[in-house]
Order: sequence, then C-alpha cells, then structure tokens
Amino acid sequence: MGTLGGPLGVLRAFLGLPLVVPRLFDAGASIMLVRGILTTMSGSLGGITAARNKGGQYLRARVVPVDPGSFFQTSLRTIFGSLSIAWQTVLTAAQRTAWDTYAANVTVVNRIGETVNITGKNMYQRSNTPRIQAGEARVDDGPTEFNLGSFTDMSIAVVGGGASISLTFDNTDDWANEDDAVCMVLTSREVAPTINFFKGPYRFAGNVEGDAITPPTSPATITSPFTYATGNKAFAQVRISRADGRLSQVQRVGAIAS
Repeated sequence: MGTLGGPLGVLRAFLGLPLVVPRLFDAGASIMLVRGILTTMSGSLGGITAARNKGGQYLRARVVPVDPGSFFQTSLRTIFGSLSIAWQTVLTAAQRTAWDTYAANVTVVNRIGETVNITGKNMYQRSNTPRIQAGEARVDDGPTEFNLGSFTDMSIAVVGGGASISLTFDNTDDWANEDDAVCMVLTSREVAPTINFFKGPYRFAGNVEGDAITPPTSPATITSPFTYATGNKAFAQVRISRADGRLSQVQRVGAIAS
C-alpha cells in the first residue's frame, strides 16, 4: 500500500492525483474527504495546511502558534472534557437517547462546508460548550424540536478608541422572549478596514439574555476584551442558545470603528 510521501504527497493528493492513504491523521484535528481521489481538504499534514476561503480551496505552509496551550484554549478543552464526563456519568440513558435522536434528525455544517449528522454526544458537547463558556447553565435534556433554531440577522457598531460594541438585534425574535435563552457574543482583535472576512480567533465578550416578561432592549452594549482604534475594523461572532439546548449556526458581522 502506498504512503503519502511527505508534503509532496499531500500536494499530489490536493491536485487530484490518485493516491492510496493507509492512515491519515487525527480526525479530531483535521478532515479529509476521499472519493476515489482526494479532492477536498481541511487541516494540516506535515508542513502543509489545507484550508478554504471565499476564493476556494488553497494550500499554505503550516505555522505552529507560539503558545498553542493558551489559557483560553485550555479552558475550552476543560469544558469539553467535563461534558464528556457528564455524558457518561450524569446523564441518564433516556437523556442520552434524546440527544442521539436529536442528532440523527438535525444536521450541522462541518469545517469543509458539508452538511453532516454528528453523534448525540458530539451534539451535547456542541450545544453546551458555548453555554458554559458564557456562564450559563448546562442543558442535559435533549431538544425535542428538530432544528438548530434561527434568529434575525444582527449588526454591530464600534466606538473608536475604546472597547465598546453596540449590538443591534430584533427583540421580537423567539430567543429574546424566552427565559434561559441567550445570545452569545465573541469579538475579534482590530484588523485593517479593508478586511472583509475574519475567521478567527475570537474571544468571548458578553451575553444578551432572553426574558419571557421583558425582552432585552436593542441595541445592547457589549464590552470587548480588545480595543479598536478609529478607522480600524472589528468583527463579532454571534450565535443563539435556546433554553432547550438548541444552538444556532454562527453569524459573523463587522464594522469600522468611528
């Protein structure tokens, strides 16, 4: 059986040349699709990283972060691990079955843009990791409504010379009128005003809580962990967690500080 042959093997695979791969690499870190020949890639192998942007698939040299074990990464790994333990030792068999059923009926988009089903455990971790990061209560009962939830598109305004971000949303949305639902906001460092897409990293900035009696007022002020000079751009990543544990897809919005 053939081998990858180092970075050149990766390049041959990316270009669509026939290649037999006996073992790829940790599926938790990277994803490859194989359909006769390798045509779509995401992740790193050897010295090459495959990725995708609005222009399509591309390859670049792999860059190892100076501090791959930052406080924020470690914190997320801790949350993820604690949810794995809860799945095994806290949830009942009925609760695990409910998450399995929800996951089987609801698809998500993976890193390479495919719509896929994930396991019940993975869906439980996906739904609860952002909630715990945001200081919200864990949801152990699996959702019985088979969707990710939706919300009206949001927008931001950024105050130059500070860290204040104004988040505009529709407070008639279902989440805004539901106890224990929450809009979670992560923000980027400042970037050049010509940047139109920012994949990350983002850092948690704040929440907007839903309320069944008095919905939150729009716009809401979020204090970013970063500051923004006038004329530079900030991006925010927003998503909604419903009271029953459904977690929406991400919306990314940007604005130039003024």
